[in-house]
Amino acid sequence: MISSRIGHSLDPLLMGIYRLFFGRRAVSPNVLTVFGLFFSLAAAALAATRLPLFLAGFLLAISGFLDLLDGAVARNAKMITPFGGFLDSVLDRYSDLLIMLGIAIHFLREETPDPVFAMIAFFAAIGTAIVPYARARAEAASISCKSGLLERSERIILLLAGLFFNILRPVVIVLAVFTHLTVIQRVILTRKAAERATAGGGGG
Repeated sequence: MISSRIGHSLDPLLMGIYRLFFGRRAVSPNVLTVFGLFFSLAAAALAATRLPLFLAGFLLAISGFLDLLDGAVARNAKMITPFGGFLDSVLDRYSDLLIMLGIAIHFLREETPDPVFAMIAFFAAIGTAIVPYARARAEAASISCKSGLLERSERIILLLAGLFFNILRPVVIVLAVFTHLTVIQRVILTRKAAERATAGGGGG
């Protein structure tokens, strides 16, 4: 929802920050994508410890920023490639699931271990993985399926709030419910689009 409304309007700001750090040197978007995965892995590792959660939130925020930056750089430097899009999508899935793994372990390593919320985090991880999969399968059938209640931008914002403000439990519950509702929403939208396409083809 957020990404569809904002679109690429943040590109000028992102490129300004990029030039502040890198000047006019060309950095491959794929390198930025890989570094984003590295920061997600570090965030997951910190979330799994008993260190303050805001440290994990800080690293996740850097990862999210790099995820925005790689796309902006690719568009502005005319470096968009099929492999770049593929790599970004694959590593995003690793990032999403690693942070959920870290959160699940966090619940198990608290002073009073909480296996119930560890399982809820795992259930949320399933939804997190299936949301983009549903889109990919729809697009494989030539059906656009980009909308949804809880896309990646919303999920990252929720996780950041949970880590920065130590409110992981309500955040994990929201993720566990709304990721699966998003999957159901995409299934319904895809079915309707497929039925319209079939009806249109039959009317010729």
